[in-house]
Amino acid sequence: MKRTDFKSCSCAMQRSMGILGTRWKPVIIYTLRDRKARFGQLDAMIEHISRKVLTSSLKELEEDGIIFREEFKELPPRVEYSLTEKGKALIPIMCQLAKWNEAYHEDQEIAMP
Repeated sequence: MKRTDFKSCSCAMQRSMGILGTRWKPVIIYTLRDRKARFGQLDAMIEHISRKVLTSSLKELEEDGIIFREEFKELPPRVEYSLTEKGKALIPIMCQLAKWNEAYHEDQEIAMP
């Protein structure tokens, strides 16, 4: 199913996952939770993400109204990313996910041989 197909689903969870359903989008949102950042800063802050995936994820998040891309007419050109109000509404959810992982992360380490 294409990402755009999720938008027409009657299930709220499917529509939500159409927006957030990649490995990196929640990480990007969490990284931008209390700051604006340039592309290079995001690339440096988010471990293991490729520049291609970061570029496409930022574009999709912008299309979905989660992040705002601000271009500055300077030389050299500068772009900053920040969360929209819609994106900021996701912060409590992302923080809760992080707390959940902190609570159960040790369980996974112990269970692994």
